[in-house]
Amino acid sequence: MSDNVKDGALVHVDDVDKVFHRGSEDIHVLSRLNLAVPAGEFLALMGPSGSGKSTLLNLIGGLDRPTKGTVSIAGERVDQLSDRALAAWRARHIGFVFQLYNLLPVLTAERNVELPLLLTHLSKAERQKHVETALAVVGLSHRAKHFPRTLSGGEQQRVGIARAIVSDPTLLLCDEPTGDLDRKAGDEILNLLQALNREHKKTIVMVTHDPHASARAARTVYLNKGQLTAEKPE
Repeated sequence: MSDNVKDGALVHVDDVDKVFHRGSEDIHVLSRLNLAVPAGEFLALMGPSGSGKSTLLNLIGGLDRPTKGTVSIAGERVDQLSDRALAAWRARHIGFVFQLYNLLPVLTAERNVELPLLLTHLSKAERQKHVETALAVVGLSHRAKHFPRTLSGGEQQRVGIARAIVSDPTLLLCDEPTGDLDRKAGDEILNLLQALNREHKKTIVMVTHDPHASARAARTVYLNKGQLTAEKPE
């Protein structure tokens, strides 16, 4: 077992820089950034628009690579994986929850939830069992045959969460999961995320701009000028 796992941290982001190139201009989004997320933690990541919150989430989830530095999840250097190996790693270890749900309108709720499992070697019957379990966890078993257009925004986001957890991922990454919902529906989603963390021991990293949402997390860190701080910037 690696030291990264022994010290209790599931996520290690070490001395990470992220630079985007726009023509001849270099845009420095993250600078010598360090973050450790213990296994089983519910972490909120806050910061102003354009501060790099989603960029950091994408680096942790293997959707992007750092310009410098290292990203390790459960002791594995994901920044060193080939594109093919990285895709397989994401399918096994990462569940994504998006602000706008990203459901396919031509598929029912249960078929949307099944999508990540199509990358596995599970049989059709095994996939269906996983789907039924995930929909039960989010309280939507009775809506399995419904298409997204017949679901409320809160229900669509719960389908999105069911899709994220259907493969029992190591890490759940949520990018503004309540950003498109009213307060009541948003609170229901936050209750669900807390339950996934407390009862199912899911490690969650949530990007949010809403202090009401961040208050549900066990810890909040702030991204400011490319670096993280435990204190809200003035």
